Parts: sequence; structure tokens; C-alpha cells
Amino acid sequence: MDAVRLWSLSSQPLKHLIRTTTTRLVIRCCSSTTTATNPGGRAPKAGGRNRRLSTSTSTSDKDAVRAIRLKKVEELRSKGLEPYAYGWERTHSANQLQDIYKHLGNGEESKPDKDGVSIAGRIVARRAFGKLAFLTLRDDSGTIQLYCEKERLADDQFDQLKSLVDIGDIVGANGSIKRTEKGELSVYVNSFAILTKSLLPLPDKYHGLTDVDKRYRQRYVDMIANPEVADVFRKRAKVVSEIRKTVESFGFIEVETPVLQGAAGGAEARPFVTYHNSLGRDLYLRIATELHLKRMLVGGFEKVYEIGRIFRNEGISTRHNPEFTTIEMYEAYSDYESMMNMTEEIVTRCAIAVHGKLTLDYQGVEIHLERPWRRETMHNLVKEATGITFNELGNDLQVAKEVTLKNLGADLDYKYKSSIEACSSIGHLLNEVFEIVVEPKLVQPTFVLDYPIEISPLAKPHRRHVGLTERFELFVCGRELANAFSELTDPMDQRGRLEEQVRQHNEKRAAAISEIDGEEDKREENDESYEVTLDDDFLTALEYGMPPASGMGLGIDRLVMLLTNSASIRDVIAFPVLKIQQ
Repeated sequence: MDAVRLWSLSSQPLKHLIRTTTTRLVIRCCSSTTTATNPGGRAPKAGGRNRRLSTSTSTSDKDAVRAIRLKKVEELRSKGLEPYAYGWERTHSANQLQDIYKHLGNGEESKPDKDGVSIAGRIVARRAFGKLAFLTLRDDSGTIQLYCEKERLADDQFDQLKSLVDIGDIVGANGSIKRTEKGELSVYVNSFAILTKSLLPLPDKYHGLTDVDKRYRQRYVDMIANPEVADVFRKRAKVVSEIRKTVESFGFIEVETPVLQGAAGGAEARPFVTYHNSLGRDLYLRIATELHLKRMLVGGFEKVYEIGRIFRNEGISTRHNPEFTTIEMYEAYSDYESMMNMTEEIVTRCAIAVHGKLTLDYQGVEIHLERPWRRETMHNLVKEATGITFNELGNDLQVAKEVTLKNLGADLDYKYKSSIEACSSIGHLLNEVFEIVVEPKLVQPTFVLDYPIEISPLAKPHRRHVGLTERFELFVCGRELANAFSELTDPMDQRGRLEEQVRQHNEKRAAAISEIDGEEDKREENDESYEVTLDDDFLTALEYGMPPASGMGLGIDRLVMLLTNSASIRDVIAFPVLKIQQ
């Protein structure tokens, strides 16, 4: 249990006078928790791989702790001390000290006159008995023990500070380095200052934070209670850095394109809509960076990329968040074969950067990222899984649906039967069967090639197979990780496809609105009830001429999920979108 909570239920009000020499509180390490029985031992270990935040501290308990800590703040200030410092001069991080003094033997101490150190961080655990106290201090690099001895400080500071220092406080400490008889490297403290007074108790150290919603909603507490959570975001930063290094080593230039756009294009997704007061018009948060990056190619750039946030007003799941991060990249004078090689390069380099190897575990499954990865067409994968050869079904959509339903069996889930019946073309049907039957089984890295033209409005027609496009998607662990095309550069073909896409959407939109007419709540929830507009400026840009090119988009959140063994996209987004807390 949080030591401060124990203190709040048992200690007396502040009565001690506080001796001051400067405007900073100088103290000895101490604890208001119960005493231990091992004076030479290790400080309590903080954090743990499976720890989660606890909800065991009731609201009333938290209020009581907060009230007591506020009194401590007042008491400190009444004595001329500032519990919220302006800074602290550090000489080392915790991990630097662990590395520099790893040679120090048990019971040995560095020379105080030559090896003085200064460190700062949050107190995450402590114990005290008699004239000794041990605190675990954590900074961004790791943890180190503070070894506190009453005689090392002047006068009665040790006793005074038993009622002032709490778990959760951010402190600075000066001293020498000592390794205890039990082998714990420690800062042998000469002086100690409160830098930030924590007002709320940290979660129970034995149970951690168990409320999943609270973990996401108060991620800052989650990271304090569970150091491995913060490690995920350090690895995420390493992944983003490695992506930049990789693509720039191939000559790509990073550019920035608008987040607020006049037309939401580059994907088929429901956008977020906002209103610009000065311009007097609706604007859309981008659903892709594609169309503006292609404008850069028209303008003369040959290798461009952007790492940026994408916004889609759609459902939330373990794989989907309304805002997410992608890299999109475009290379003139190349095709989708080139982008397959680039995708392999990016993912394998990121795996090496994070793990140092190309074999990793994801949710109990061993994933092998050694190149080359499997490359197979959508038609062949569907045939392998179902026995259906879509090339032989002709253009009779109804017959194709009957054959499909017969081959998939009577036990097919009703929602899948409905989605098959709703398909508007052979290409849509092929893709639907792929998503139902094949996609969940693509565990090892697999490039799925040559998608139907009906579902690929921005991809170039296949140079050998009518009705298909030069497009691939990368799947790992049954989920899409990347999507790429040989880009469509014919402006008239592009206009026709986008106009047909808008026409089909508007038909669905009209049907959806007629079904929910007068029911405003349902209208807001319906995925088809939004308006789609044509990006005429993009089509104008194409008419000036875009060079042959390939393009690829890769989901950074999903890549981080894979490389950090995270089951949910919320685990790799520091502050995911959540429902309003009741």
C-alpha cells in the first residue's frame, strides 16, 4: 500500500520546525511507511512487467491524502521553502551511475571529495528503520537507491522529514556512491531537496493500475506505475527515427502537407468536418496525405515522404483509432515492385533497431522477418483457401455469389453472408472473400498483389491482367501493415474512376439517409451518411503531367504494435481517443 496512505491514516499533524539555510529544502532520506528488518538490504523494487494501475484507493482516501499534502506545501512555504523548485543541477542519470560504478565492490564507497554526484527523479518506493532509510529514485534512464543515514546530516533533519517526504515526490540528491553489503549500488546522500511536491498518491505498488480505461485516460499515471509502458513509447520514437533514417538514405525528402483540406481525398473514409470562420467554409481533417504528395511530384520533386497524423471519423477497435500515424512516400520513375523492396527495408531496419534481430514474438506467435517475404496474388490466395477460381466465374455477379456461398459452406456467419450478398461487382466479391477467409491466416509477412480495379481507384491498371491493378498490401499477423500502388497518372482515367467512386458513395448515402430519416442519432452513427466531394484541383494537377511513380503508405502504429508485442493500438498511442467519462 502507498506509504503515504498509511501515513495519512496514522500520523499526527505537522509539528516539526524546519531548519532552513537557503530557499531550497535540504533533507535526509526518510519514509513514513512501516519499518523493514534488513538495514543493509535493497530498496524495494518499483514497477514490473505485469503491473497495472490499482483502483484500490477510494476517492475519499485520495482526498484525505491530498488535503494532508497541501498542508505540507503550506508548511514548507511558511518556513521560506519552495516545494516547486526552478531547477536542479544534475551530474549523472541513474543508468550512468550504474554503469560508471559497476566495478564497486560490496561495502565499498567512492571517494566523497572526488566522486561527488548529483541526481534527480521521482521517489517510487522507500523503507525506513531506526537511523537508516532507503529510497528508490527513478529518472528517465532507470532507478537507483538513495542510502540515507541520520548521522550524515546535521541536527534533527532526519526526524523532521519523516512527515514531509512522500512517495511520488520529485527530489534531488547530492552525495557519494556506495554499494551496500547486499550489493545495491546507492547514492550515499549528503543532502536532499524536494523539487516537486506530489499531491496525489501513486497506485498501490503491489497491484499496480488494473483499470484498463484509467490506464489510457491517465497515461501519465500508467507510465509512473508501469515503467514498461514508457518503454513502449521510447521504442516508438526509435521506430520513427529509424524510418526517417532509412528513407532519407535512399534520397527521399520530407515534406509537409495540409491537415485542413477543402476535399477529403486519397482514401475512402468518413472525415471529420470543421468550419473556418474567416473563410466561411467547411474544411476537412485529412484522411490521407496522398493527393498533396502527388502534387509535389507534379511540381518536380522525385522522392518525397511525409510522416503525419491521419484523421478518420470511424469506429474504434484494437486495430483502429480515429487519429493515427502513417508514413506515405512517392518515388518517380518506379513501380510497385520497387515499393515492395522499400517496405521490406523499412520494417527489417526498424526490427533490428528495436530488437537487434529479425525473429520476434507477437502474442505468443514467432514472426520471421528475414527477407525475401512471400509475394502472392489475391486470386491465388483465395483459390488456395477456398478452391474458388474467380478468373473462371465470368461477369455474372449472381452466379459468382452463389458459387462463393456454396464453397464457403452453410456455417458461414450471417454478417459475412450479408456482406457477400451486398457486393456490387466481381472485384468487390473477390476482395470480400479475401478479407473473410484469407486475411486472418496471413501470419508471416506476405505481400498480397494485384487487387481488383473496382476497389483501387488510385492505382494504375495492371500491365498484363485486365480488371486488376498494380497494387499490393502487406499483411503480418492477420492485419494490414502497408498499402502501395503503381500510381495512376492518366488524368482522364483518374477523373472517371473518382467520379464513379463519388457516384457509388452518393447512392449508398441516399439509401442510408432514407432509412434513418428523422432519426438524427442514427444519422451521426451511419458510416455512409457523409458527403464526398471531388478534388478537382488534384485532377487539374494531373493534367499538367505527373511522372510514372510508385507510392506506399505504412501504418506506424501497427508497426509499433508488432515490434513491441502490443495487443491493442491504444497501447502504442500515448493518449488515445476515449469515450467521455461518466
